[in-house]
Amino acid sequence: MDVHQRPRKGEELLRVEDLTVQFPVTSAVLRRQLGRVLAVDGINLQLAAGETLGLVGESGCGKSTTGLALLRLIEPTAGRILFHGHDLTTLNKSALRTLRREMQIVLQDPFSSLDPRMTVRAIIAEPLKVHGIEKGKARTRRVNDLLELVGLHPEHASRYPHEFSGGQRQRISIARALALDPQLLVLDEPVSALDVSIQAQIVNLLQRLQDELSLAYLFIAHDLSVIKHICDRVAVMYLGRIVETGTPQQVYHQPTHPYTQALLSAVPIPDPTQRGTKQRIALTGDVPSPQDPPSGCRFRTRCWKAQQRCADETPELIDRYNHGHPSACHFAARR
Repeated sequence: MDVHQRPRKGEELLRVEDLTVQFPVTSAVLRRQLGRVLAVDGINLQLAAGETLGLVGESGCGKSTTGLALLRLIEPTAGRILFHGHDLTTLNKSALRTLRREMQIVLQDPFSSLDPRMTVRAIIAEPLKVHGIEKGKARTRRVNDLLELVGLHPEHASRYPHEFSGGQRQRISIARALALDPQLLVLDEPVSALDVSIQAQIVNLLQRLQDELSLAYLFIAHDLSVIKHICDRVAVMYLGRIVETGTPQQVYHQPTHPYTQALLSAVPIPDPTQRGTKQRIALTGDVPSPQDPPSGCRFRTRCWKAQQRCADETPELIDRYNHGHPSACHFAARR
């Protein structure tokens, strides 16, 4: 299949099979390898054209590493990444360069992801220049169109990033990501560095762009309310593994994994009359080190349901109750 041909909405665009990312831990003196950090441990994901998949979890659980590995900005240790049926992990640099036009990333911090020495026009035009797409006046028109698409004025193209607010800088980052007309955007916490009022504007912009351009999003965040608002499906991640997946309705209102239940219990309730109706789950202990994770279930050292089986057997991410709502827990149950 031609990777530049857009699939119909709902058709599979991306499939991740047993993705693993390990980082070596070396000594400072002799540079000997002392161990490894298992940042991502055999996860599986699917993403359809026009769909938004939310990847949520605590800081350090492997979300951003997953997003970078999908684009091979970090080399996976094992597993397959299928885009349009093509395994990205087997492609050489030339083939990967061609396919990267279809997959772009928007990073978390717009203050550090834009080169302060480049004008906005140069920043947005850089992907076009690298891939040899359009020249001269045609490239200028493309940059102006992209600025208007994200809600900025074309006359701002001669300015530098420091002359813009945080929300405007993120709009510039989005315009740069859209320059090559991609099919997939990896959004790595794109609103977490912004004020709450600006967050809503950027989320609404992303939803509009998705409708207009038929984009697929992998939306990485730790803010559960943002994920619930924008995503079609949600995957909850803990210490390098996916522990629960489902629709926002399933995950937010009928969570079955203890970790998901604990996360949601900590979300503040805006209505003061309803605050006494929700029971807070307080987790004990610290998050284990990814350099030396627990055997079996990674969450068992903090879980109130943990039994010996949890240490002996690694729970599979399966749909135990035929509800289309998989959970990686031996004792998965709704609260």
